[in-house]
Order: sequence, then C-alpha cells, then structure tokens
Amino acid sequence: MVQLIRDTWAKSEPYAPEISQFFYGMLFTLAPATRDFFPINMEVQGGRIIRALARVVQMVDRPDDLLPFLRQLGRDHRKFGVAPKHYEAVGTALLAALKNHLGPEWTPEVERAWAEAFTIVARAMQEAAAADENPASWSATVVEHRRLTWDLALVRVIPDQPVPYSPGQYMSVEVPQRPRLWRYLSPANAPREDGGIEFHVRAVDGGWVSRAIVSHTQAGDVWRLGPPLGRMTVNREQSRGVLMVAGGTGVAPLRAILDHLALWGENPKTRLFYGGPTREDLYDLEELRALAATNPWLTITPVVERGDHLPGCEHGTLAEAVTRYGAWPNHDILVSGSPAMIRATVSRMLVAGSALDQIQYDPFTAD
Repeated sequence: MVQLIRDTWAKSEPYAPEISQFFYGMLFTLAPATRDFFPINMEVQGGRIIRALARVVQMVDRPDDLLPFLRQLGRDHRKFGVAPKHYEAVGTALLAALKNHLGPEWTPEVERAWAEAFTIVARAMQEAAAADENPASWSATVVEHRRLTWDLALVRVIPDQPVPYSPGQYMSVEVPQRPRLWRYLSPANAPREDGGIEFHVRAVDGGWVSRAIVSHTQAGDVWRLGPPLGRMTVNREQSRGVLMVAGGTGVAPLRAILDHLALWGENPKTRLFYGGPTREDLYDLEELRALAATNPWLTITPVVERGDHLPGCEHGTLAEAVTRYGAWPNHDILVSGSPAMIRATVSRMLVAGSALDQIQYDPFTAD
C-alpha cells in the first residue's frame, strides 16, 4: 500500500494545482456546507490541502510520526465544525481528483490503497477530535501591538480562558481583518499566570494574514486561537546538551522554551545560534543576550550572512555556522525558521554527521 501511494503521488504531484481545483469543486458539490470552512477568496487558500497530503505521504511508513501528526490535525479541525460526514465527502473528492488526473494509472489496486490509507487518516483524526475535552478554539483580545521594525510586529493577546500550550508549540490564528484565513504562529513566551501570549509576526510578500497583522491590528481586536500543536521541546532532566538554531521569527518557539527553562537555576548547557541576512534581522538579540547574562547555562551566538562584524558573531548561513562545530553529538537539536532555512540546516547537519533522531523541527512551518 505504501509503495503504491508513493508511486502514484510522485506522478500526481506535478499536477497539484489542477488536482486541488478539481478536489474543491467536487467537495463543495458533495457537501456544500464545507464551503463555509474556507475563505471567500479561494485563491488565497491555494494548495494547502495538497501540501497537507504531501506531508502525510512523506510519513506514511513512519507511524510514530504520522499518528501524532494526524491526532493534532483532528483536534485542530474541530475549530471548523468538521463532522464525520465531512470526512466522507473529503475522501470521495480526493480520490475522484486523483483518478481524474491519473487516468489509466488509476488501477483498482491503486484505488484500494488510497481508500485504505484515507480511512486510516480519517479514523485517527476523528478519534482524536472526539476525545478532546478542550474548547474547539479560544477567543483572545489584543492588548498590545508594537512595531519592532517596519515589517515586524509584536502582538500580545489575553485569551478568554488559559490555552494549555507547552513552550515550543504553535497554534493557528484567525484575525478579524482576514476571516476564515487561519495561519500558524508560535508563542514567544512560556505560559503565564495572566494567560497572556506574545507573538512575533513578520509581514511576508503575498502574506494576506501577516501583512494585516503587522499593518492593521490594534488593541481591542478579538482573535481566535486554535488548539496547540507541535512536539518541539527540551527535557531538562534528561538532555545532556541542547543546540538551538533559529532564523528570523523562528526564534519565537525557542524563546518560549528558554523562557520556561529560566525558571530553574540549573539546566543542560544550551547554545542558540540566531541568524539572519543582516544584523537588523536579529530583532530579539539584545533580549536574548540579557537572558543569557543571568543564566550561565545559556550561550547566544548571532549569525549574519552579510554586513558589519558583531562581537561574538559568526558569518555565513546558519547551516554553515552550525556545522563548523561538527555533528554536535550528545545534543538535542531544535531547528526553527523558514522552510528553506530548515531544509538547508537539517540537510547540512545530516551530512556533517548529526543523527536524524537528534533533530526536532515542526511540519507546519511551510504554512
């Protein structure tokens, strides 16, 4: 089943835009109510369903990774009001879209493999959704919006009730300026007594939500927050050493972990490589250095690709800087940043001799 799925997916992937368009058309015909799950302008939805499918295909023979991912997806989809009948419509639409573009390659064996795989996926998601006793989403009021640079903002929200997230996790966010357009953001702080959550948001080209947050969010806005997701963490009692690699706003979840670790006087030796194209991209450097000044277990190493020299600074990409020190044996490695940065860093570390099971990064960074 795994091989059939991978083979047919490899043949289908070049036609992802056409498959996505056919899929949505079929889904809205079979289950018109699902149209309300998506933004008014479907162009901004793009191929999100196809990217999620690609992630599942990549993990189809790794149940230890796939099942937690599917359970989180199931819990996250509760915010839309997804019901069991909707899963059936999604499965039918997906198989129809693949069949339409594979033509004679869509054999009875291929159809059976995809049907069985989707049944496994849907069952795991539905079981997780049914077992979750937390709210499907939380309302949160913006209490602070501060521009850190022209394209970067710090936003602090207070949820109507505490969100049970762990440092290093992320969550989906819907803002009033862009209804039905959910995007993933990482809290930059550990849970606090007042429940406050701080987000760091950079406006990206073509980013409907990020640009709205940076330019138009104001105190009093009410956001919706989806369930916490992700498994990136540090076990302070078992880890012998921690290496963190952060690019740009990817520092946020690692900062939340450091914020949590700072509650203790002793922790595993931790080194954070914090990088960007120029010094101006390291917006949180002074705050991180202040944290390191009072926590001797923490070392901050800035990395810039170009520009003036900084004291204690490495030059080059994060992938180059980190691998100058070898394979980092006996370290837990956490990588956070853009998809391109994660791919480059993880690939180079594996070549340098780091083991894949040393490295943690989250799948939702792509969207």
